[in-house]
Amino acid sequence: MLYMIYSEDVANSLEQRLQTRPAHLARLQTLQQQGRLQLAGPLPAVDSIDPGPAGFTGSLVVAEFDSLAEAQRWADDDPYLAAGVYKCSTVKPFKKVLP
Repeated sequence: MLYMIYSEDVANSLEQRLQTRPAHLARLQTLQQQGRLQLAGPLPAVDSIDPGPAGFTGSLVVAEFDSLAEAQRWADDDPYLAAGVYKCSTVKPFKKVLP
């Protein structure tokens, strides 16, 4: 089943986010290689593809997991959470309708 993982950044997270990004992306690439990743990306703090120093307010991941508990464990192990980039993550089942 698909699950949505919505993670919120702490204030002024950009520097720590950039330092931790390689480890965060490596986990996402593993999901992609396994054919389980539907989409993933950051949420810019301003209305721009490149928010510059404004940074990001969080991230969204939609991926396939065997259960809600597995999706929650995956979210809890995110390097961004361990590094203090994320203040929290919300994991919920997701039903893809379109496209």
